[in-house]
Amino acid sequence: PLIISYPAKIKAGSVCDELVQNIDYAPTFLDVAGVSVPADMAGKSLLPLFRNGKSKNWRQSLYYHFYDYPAVGMVRRHYGIRTDRYKLIHWYGKGYGTDPDIDSWELFDLKTDPTEINNVFNDQEYREIRERLLVELDAKRKEIGDREGK
Repeated sequence: PLIISYPAKIKAGSVCDELVQNIDYAPTFLDVAGVSVPADMAGKSLLPLFRNGKSKNWRQSLYYHFYDYPAVGMVRRHYGIRTDRYKLIHWYGKGYGTDPDIDSWELFDLKTDPTEINNVFNDQEYREIRERLLVELDAKRKEIGDREGK
């Protein structure tokens, strides 16, 4: 959970369940300071969420890309998209040391599997959701010009 204190704008004990990321910090700081947020800056100001934890036009999904491997934690390269209910992940890349090369997909239904144990990527029951998320993931990657791991 993200914890923010801004007594002038956020009521103590408020909770926000919207999809936010660390890329939202800089636009938020600029917005709070009254500085225009550059159009090409990644992220969105969190200021609209401060009133009641909701915003009419807030994002419905998040794209992320973890590419720092090998590094502390040894988390393999991957990118993905997350909605309020689903998480689609593509693991990719050359191994390091004894780690094998990797190219695999995972899809999790966070409502029925919040600890991400059961990969339903190949489950036909999730075919339409998988296809929709694959299209959305591809669009988000194109939007920001991310071609690594394709």
